[in-house]
Amino acid sequence: MDFVQNIIQTAKTHRKHIVLPEGLEERTLKAADYVLANNIARLTIIGAPEAVTAKAQSLGLVNIDKANILDPENHPKKGDYVDLMLQLRQAKGLTRDEAEKLIKNPLYLGVLMIKAGDADGEVAGAANSTGDVLRPAFHYVKTLPGISVVSGAIFMILKDRSLGHDGILLFADCAVHPNPTDRELAEIAVTSAKTARSIGGFEPKVAMLSFSTKGSAKHEMVDKVVRATQIAREMAPDLSIDGEMQVDAAVIPAIGKSKAPGSAIAGSANVLIFPTLESGNIGYKLVQRLGDAEPVGPILQGMAAPINDLSRGCSVDDIISLIAITVNQAADCY
Repeated sequence: MDFVQNIIQTAKTHRKHIVLPEGLEERTLKAADYVLANNIARLTIIGAPEAVTAKAQSLGLVNIDKANILDPENHPKKGDYVDLMLQLRQAKGLTRDEAEKLIKNPLYLGVLMIKAGDADGEVAGAANSTGDVLRPAFHYVKTLPGISVVSGAIFMILKDRSLGHDGILLFADCAVHPNPTDRELAEIAVTSAKTARSIGGFEPKVAMLSFSTKGSAKHEMVDKVVRATQIAREMAPDLSIDGEMQVDAAVIPAIGKSKAPGSAIAGSANVLIFPTLESGNIGYKLVQRLGDAEPVGPILQGMAAPINDLSRGCSVDDIISLIAITVNQAADCY
């Protein structure tokens, strides 16, 4: 069974409740139909019920009626969600009139469902920008306790199964935070370890990457990684983590033994934490394009509940896999 199919099969054992705010988006409806037919998750699809049903029928979809179809303009809990919005944001200047307008926006409604405990996670972004998807999440769901930063992790499925965990490496941050501080970098390491466990199903061995291995170079950028490693150890004392470390020392046993003798991580790392977004983004695209690796993600991590953002160029299969990932995040980490 391949990596994504394993994620889907695991999700079937949990069947968490996931919100899809983009209820009239064609790829989203096709993905929802598959998810419902295969019992991967329980779904709420946000949109006018008549319009959602008509769209599904026009696409030949036969399982959409198994979902809860929620009208953003008129539903029984609208007043409750407005009250919750005011409770959380009135001190920031939110008025009742503004809340009553915002709650009709499916992206806000989906997040408020999660905050109220009426859903476990959300997948959106096929028809909306990342900023539009994340803004309500930051306002109402916020981040995990002790975590201040949201980051994006990507599983890289390699041809060479001797590397990482049976050919699987997790890269972070590849999608969100441009230049994390030492504390933020430590938080990215800790949340990435959670992602490795809950989605990858393997025990993380985390390498904090740099252009230096164990003092081979001196620079303030190296110092940041050294401090981040120590902070991560304090945050998660049981986590297997080491750094600073060059990427070859992190993943190639012979080089790890030579450059970092005595390290429990060197040569066997399966989670790679990059010092900046640009290095992470460049790194994963080089491995994808030149190493013919398959990326799975990005997976947003650090939120107090799983809210994942699709690319607007996503495929139906991408949406299905991200729904399954969100289910597994909800079951294991939140």
